[in-house]
Amino acid sequence: MTRVHTNVAAEDTIVSGMAGRYATALFELAREGNAIDAVKADLDRFDALIAESPDLLRLIRSPVFSADEQLQALAAVLQRVGIGGLAEKFLKLVTANRRLFAVRDMLKAFRELVADQKGEATAEVTVAEALKDDHVAALKSALKEVSGKDVDLQIKIEPAILGGLVVKLGSRMVDTSLRTKLNAIRQAMKEAR
Repeated sequence: MTRVHTNVAAEDTIVSGMAGRYATALFELAREGNAIDAVKADLDRFDALIAESPDLLRLIRSPVFSADEQLQALAAVLQRVGIGGLAEKFLKLVTANRRLFAVRDMLKAFRELVADQKGEATAEVTVAEALKDDHVAALKSALKEVSGKDVDLQIKIEPAILGGLVVKLGSRMVDTSLRTKLNAIRQAMKEAR
């Protein structure tokens, strides 16, 4: 009898926890169906809806709603925005399993798996105001030099940082925001007294 050994632990990207398990299962199904890009596009659209709608965020996070109530509301939202196929089935399964509260973590883990498969990296960039196209291109170029990969930027606008930017690429974080610099100066002045 010959045994076939598979090296499951050889995967480059490791996503852990409940969100990682769901994301990995979805990624494998999408890869089998040659639908990774379509699923990612639908899930990115859904994530953008969550970010834009406080009501949808409340529906997702609140334990007050039953699974049936969440499922009915989610089905209406998905139909209205035209999200179907594997992404729709995934979101409905997550809802039926009472895991909708963790869907944003699942989406983030899925994006990481897709980026790794494509040889890309994702950088989270926080800025005080919207960046011009030439600044986005320069930032992508600089991050590509550092990481050696094509970089997908997820830009978040947060006026509270006053100016500068905060970049998180993998486990590395660069904070050049004015708020951080002012806090450092304030702390130094307190210590000098």
